[in-house]
Amino acid sequence: MGSLPAAANWTDRASTAGADPGNLSAALAAGAAPGTTEAEWLHLLVQAGNLSASSSALGLPAASPAPSQPRANLTNQFVQPSWRIALWSLAYGVVVAVAVFGNLIVIWIILAHKRMRTVTNYFLVNLAFSDASMAAFNTLVNFIYALHSEWYFGANYCRFQNFFPITAVFASIYSMTAIAVDRYMAIIDPLKPRLSATATKIVIGSIWILAFLLAFPQCLYSKIKVMPGRTLCYVQWPEGPKQHFTYHIIVIVLVYCFPLLVMGVTYTIVGITLWGGEIPGDTCNKYHEQLKAKRKVVKMMIIVVVTFAICWLPYHIYFILTAIYQQLNRWKYIQQVYLASFWLAMSSTMYNPIIYCCLNKRFRAGFKRAFRWCPFIEVSSYDELELKTTRFHPTRQSSLYTVTRMESVTVVFEPSDPDNSKASRKKRATPRDPSFSGCSRRNSKSASTTSSFISSPYTSVDEYS
Repeated sequence: MGSLPAAANWTDRASTAGADPGNLSAALAAGAAPGTTEAEWLHLLVQAGNLSASSSALGLPAASPAPSQPRANLTNQFVQPSWRIALWSLAYGVVVAVAVFGNLIVIWIILAHKRMRTVTNYFLVNLAFSDASMAAFNTLVNFIYALHSEWYFGANYCRFQNFFPITAVFASIYSMTAIAVDRYMAIIDPLKPRLSATATKIVIGSIWILAFLLAFPQCLYSKIKVMPGRTLCYVQWPEGPKQHFTYHIIVIVLVYCFPLLVMGVTYTIVGITLWGGEIPGDTCNKYHEQLKAKRKVVKMMIIVVVTFAICWLPYHIYFILTAIYQQLNRWKYIQQVYLASFWLAMSSTMYNPIIYCCLNKRFRAGFKRAFRWCPFIEVSSYDELELKTTRFHPTRQSSLYTVTRMESVTVVFEPSDPDNSKASRKKRATPRDPSFSGCSRRNSKSASTTSSFISSPYTSVDEYS
């Protein structure tokens, strides 16, 4: 992934978008393969026809002039017809529009409504911010670079373009990982205190710091090169293509393989716990309500994670294969493969708001409020209540909820005793257990064995709905 998806690794692979026959993009991509010697890389560059007679444009020793080639061989094999460019432009434009506006609305829904400010939703804010930022600052710029093989945006933006995508993807995937771990702790070990608002902010800050550290080499080694008729943006590693390839693999492991493994394990355990079995007989309504709410949230987050994994998989495969099999960079249709895999990866930024709207009633109510100006959108009183009211307020001092324990008094008359016919004896009944209000008494034993993962001192149904 090296540059995710900035000019760093595709750098000049993305130049396949508009280069000469061999294309500098292909040559640089070929050079990214492990074990490629400098001499072989220079030979590829010269063969590509992008450097007139030497490779000094990349700061490397000059090579011998390439033998002249017939003019016919210098035609651009990656030039696309206008209709195809228009279709790709429309596809990328839709991704950017939906991702930016959709994620901004998600952020507004959570921050503007107190009922939505939960631990999980704070991580969703972080996820939405990183997705919207990458769509706004990265997608169209890379698309333009891929089409024209020309860097129009200056040296500073070249550094930002190589640096920020890795940062944003790291923040996105580890926000999802934090949600998975939080769900695991809330369901498997609910008696432990949940993350406070301060702790949540510290976790989010730590995610961004680690993301900056991982992406910093991309910023440090980014360069632009002005050549006759072309300006390139790329990453020049001090130890050459082998170091670049190694970094690429490390990034894939850290922003794809490892977090998906963690989420796979946690959601598997949570799924077995939530869907593994039911308590026989009638149980409390509170249990069913919380279980249902937890299932909905876990289901929604599993869909978000699976969507991310599917969208980014072809992109990572593309770069690994083109680094190992260098000849693929000269294939006639490699530009279309790149544009398709890059579009799919970037489209991951627009699906989450759609998933939230379809699977969560409060987000759906929030989207209705945001689009209430549309003539076909109607906001009902129920939708308004979804974002304004709460069902109950749990406290940290109580074992489950703030409940007043009351003792009932039973008055017993004994008609057979005339002396006591006007008197009464009061018996105190056993205090009622507040945690089983509404539960069938015959199932109180079985319910008590499972209540440890149903309710927590620090959660309510609002946390999961």
